[in-house]
Amino acid sequence: MSDSGIKPKGIEILNGIVGFLFGFKNTKGEVLSHWIAFADGFTFSSTEFYDLIEKELGARKIPSMEMSRVEFKQGGWISEKRLYLRLMRERLALDTCAAPFGNTYFFSCRTVYVPALIRLWHILAVILFFNVIGGMLMPLLGLTYSLIAEVALVFALAFVFRNATAMGLADLDAFLLKIPAFGIIYERIFREDTYYRMDTRILYLKKIPEIIQAIAEEITATKGLKLVEQFQATPVFGDLYKPHAPRKKESNQEKA
Repeated sequence: MSDSGIKPKGIEILNGIVGFLFGFKNTKGEVLSHWIAFADGFTFSSTEFYDLIEKELGARKIPSMEMSRVEFKQGGWISEKRLYLRLMRERLALDTCAAPFGNTYFFSCRTVYVPALIRLWHILAVILFFNVIGGMLMPLLGLTYSLIAEVALVFALAFVFRNATAMGLADLDAFLLKIPAFGIIYERIFREDTYYRMDTRILYLKKIPEIIQAIAEEITATKGLKLVEQFQATPVFGDLYKPHAPRKKESNQEKA
């Protein structure tokens, strides 16, 4: 009985250690919200549906959002793959699917958070970078001055990382996020999570799925069908961001 809680915890710790040592890419992420809707007796091209979404969102010019088409397995390793449209902004992905299921056709959209995880190879890559810089400066400046130059470089990079957005360098901020090893460290340690980022993040998570669902409803309406919403879960951002029903005002009789 006492071992039942220890073993899963031990496995979790072991997986964390293995991931830190050998993990190169975190693709799984955490599903924050999900909606799915369907229409019976309906059929449509998934690629055409994705084209409509890309066209609509392209016209809206959503900043810092990347659109791509990815394939996810339908089952195990040797199973067939299903094409999804992935919308990525910062660490938040919206994975949209349109596919038949028997004589039913469904549309789904998942909000996935892919965290920035610092791995051992990130740290080693940074150490290697500074060792290479030091090796290049050593013949020119000598040991003492090359060390001083490396320390100055560290502080200079830290200043740029910390103030990339404050200096109005939005392009630099996007560039730093994409640098292998340095991008993860920049995001985890130096990049400040401002009110503006929080507001635009919430807007992105609410508005884009609504646009996708509206396009799906418009497509099915052209065939005289109504899209039936089967399941929807709101994004999980703690109690602060969860919608609550409005409180009923107490009447004078209830107060009495």
